[in-house]
Amino acid sequence: MSPVAVPCLLLISILGFQCVPIFCYSNGKVSKVCGSMVPHHSGHGQTSPSPYHLQTNTTTFSPNDRIQVILSGSSPFEGFLLQARDAASPHSAATIGTFTLTNPGMTQLLTCNSHQGSAVSHTSAVTKTEVVVIWNAPADAPSHVQFFVSVVAHYSKFWVKLPGPIINEHNATPLPTQSSTTPPLIPVTTHSVLLSKSCAHVITSLKMLVKKKVKTASLCLQADLSSVSWRLADGSMQCRFSRPVKMSSPETRRFSLDQEYFLFLANGHAQHGKIWKHNRQPLISTEKKLIIGPPEVLRGSRGPTLLKIHGALMLLAWMVTGSVGTVIASFYKPDWPRKTLFGQKVWFQLHRGLMMLTVTLTIAAFCLPFFYRKGWSKHAGVHPYLGCCVLALSLTQPIMAAMRPSPNSRRRFFFNWAHAGVGYVAEILAVAAMFLGIRHSSLLLPQPWTTHVLIGYVAWLATFRLSILALLALGNVGLLVTLLIAIVEI
Repeated sequence: MSPVAVPCLLLISILGFQCVPIFCYSNGKVSKVCGSMVPHHSGHGQTSPSPYHLQTNTTTFSPNDRIQVILSGSSPFEGFLLQARDAASPHSAATIGTFTLTNPGMTQLLTCNSHQGSAVSHTSAVTKTEVVVIWNAPADAPSHVQFFVSVVAHYSKFWVKLPGPIINEHNATPLPTQSSTTPPLIPVTTHSVLLSKSCAHVITSLKMLVKKKVKTASLCLQADLSSVSWRLADGSMQCRFSRPVKMSSPETRRFSLDQEYFLFLANGHAQHGKIWKHNRQPLISTEKKLIIGPPEVLRGSRGPTLLKIHGALMLLAWMVTGSVGTVIASFYKPDWPRKTLFGQKVWFQLHRGLMMLTVTLTIAAFCLPFFYRKGWSKHAGVHPYLGCCVLALSLTQPIMAAMRPSPNSRRRFFFNWAHAGVGYVAEILAVAAMFLGIRHSSLLLPQPWTTHVLIGYVAWLATFRLSILALLALGNVGLLVTLLIAIVEI
């Protein structure tokens, strides 16, 4: 055996004994961990309060009932494993009942303990904010059933076996309620430092953005509040207080509750006496409402109209007008050789008109997020930077075209390559910005279908252009072969 082979075999032996298998189930096939519900990821499960929670549409059930179970959270998650177990024996690995899917593209059924359909998991690592499934109560279900879920925010950050709601069979005696999960409302005192501080910060330092002719105002409401109390249940904090319809403080008098306002509903984390910024677009009522009026069901949207228009204009500019204009300039120059349009060749007028329309749509779409945000967005990631690059390159194109040399000039070659190069770079950056933009929480577009549709459309455009290039190349090859045959015959 050679001297090199010995250390190599030794190294392989050491690695073989030292390696620990780590599994990543991005496809949701996690039947191997049905009992423990622990993902085979690096690290340990989180011990901090989870931003995710389970809820059901009822608290009681009968055999063969269909119960809606909803997993949701204030931040997106990539994967999950949901089961129903006997609430009297939560540490038992036995699952209860089966599930029915409402969105087979996002969720899938698993077989746990040879019980088909007894658990639900994800189908891909695409981020999601809510999952809805149906639990089917079996005829031999125990009197008390509790739902458990493990949630993976991303590979190294996950929560294991989060307890969900307990549903009881009709006429069954409910299990004793644990005080740690459903405590009563407690008056705020000096002894409840952290929680009361969080509640006080939520209430007394409230910031309201009222869609009137007033700017954002910080309210100091503490002097006019009464009956302040809080409750901590399943990792969520609930604050309750009373305030007069009209405040006594001159600074807050304009926020009287006898006026109509747009209502905002935002949620986020609170920890160590501080509230964190919401990580989803607030739900905003579609019209102004009187808070002290009669109760009613309101409609709202998390997707601002200006941002929707921004996305629509950018898609129109770079998936339709810009793409068609590029194809015309690349492949249609020989067509209509004897026809002109307003004194210029037809292909040139079509190309110029479509590209000017593309630049106009890009400028209009670029301005809309700034009008909505009242400035630069600090939480949009790379998307706005790509947008700035696309706008800069788009404005460069007409400037270059205005200074282009004549068709017979020696410098025309450099212009053609620069003009085409800038155009293709702008188009690539625009497509990249679109893929990032459709995943923003402010739009809440359905995933993964939106991404799949955009991928399909981009692939179709690329295939169309490559097909034309291939046909042109084959035509040139045929011409070359014909010339060679003619030369040989001569």
